[in-house]
Amino acid sequence: MTGRTFRLRRVRRLVPARGGRSTRGAQPKVVALGGGHGLSASLAALRRITGDLTAVVTVADDGGSSGRLRDELGVLPPGDLRKALAALCGDDDWGQTWARVIKHRFASEGDLHGHAVGNLLIVALWEQLGDHVQALDLVGKLLGAHGRVLPMSAVPLELQALVRGHDPAEPDAISTVRGQATVALTPGEVQSVHVVPEDPPAVPEAVAAVLDADWVVLGPGSWFSSVIPHLLVPELLEALQETKARRVLSLNLAPQPGETDGFSPQRHLEVLARHAPKLALDVVLADEAAVPDRESLIDAAKRLGAAVELAPVAAPDSSPTHDPELLAAAYDRIFRMHGRIGPWR
Repeated sequence: MTGRTFRLRRVRRLVPARGGRSTRGAQPKVVALGGGHGLSASLAALRRITGDLTAVVTVADDGGSSGRLRDELGVLPPGDLRKALAALCGDDDWGQTWARVIKHRFASEGDLHGHAVGNLLIVALWEQLGDHVQALDLVGKLLGAHGRVLPMSAVPLELQALVRGHDPAEPDAISTVRGQATVALTPGEVQSVHVVPEDPPAVPEAVAAVLDADWVVLGPGSWFSSVIPHLLVPELLEALQETKARRVLSLNLAPQPGETDGFSPQRHLEVLARHAPKLALDVVLADEAAVPDRESLIDAAKRLGAAVELAPVAAPDSSPTHDPELLAAAYDRIFRMHGRIGPWR
């Protein structure tokens, strides 16, 4: 028995026994995977339609305050975890006050400059409690978060990418680019990504949440640096392939400078399939105004076993950001139309 198989069997013992799937009128158990602003947008929408929500967050960030804390203390990068917790804060005074507090960044001429309060709070609790999950649960309790936040792995990861044309002087050369912050803004065309260490341990509670979910939501977000990294943690990928949950992939509203310049919506699916060829999907969600070639997207989704749902989910100010209310409505409709269970309310 391999170490990974043993760990996955141990994780399955964390999944509660269930006498069948959820019953009519119950809220769906939803797990959202991603990082950064994309995951925050998804969580801000999902917390409006379910009270049983878990975020599984990338831990490869190496820039800004997170990168400094990671380098100095050897901890998981807390920034994307903090953003997820802030997105789960309620719309009441308590929730919005704490969301602002943990997002607050110090401005000074000293070492605190640029550090976010929430990053320092999370790291302090990690050091006090010695337990990533317990500490994040405690922060969530303080904030009154409408859901749970978990790291995808218990060790900090380095993201590496193979990039064609990273050096403009050699447009056909393949280079290795290291670090999430660098990959996210790399010139050239990203061919593939991997993480170091190559077989990182998944957080058992994250794997258990995926196995016990009714719905798993992947994306939106930085494709190579926030979405695909979840597929590079073997135990997490195995759980995503084995879960009885339905899987929805939420596409971005526009290509991202550097990382996915020139990518069509269907190209995003093709890249995902190259990194996880055995992963099937059930639904691909895209903004109807961001899909110039619907038939090509439908064909690409079919190859992954998925139907395409087009809906207006963009913010009305024309920025490439999701509107939480519109995205919530789209998720709610998908859960009702494509789920095995429901309605939820």
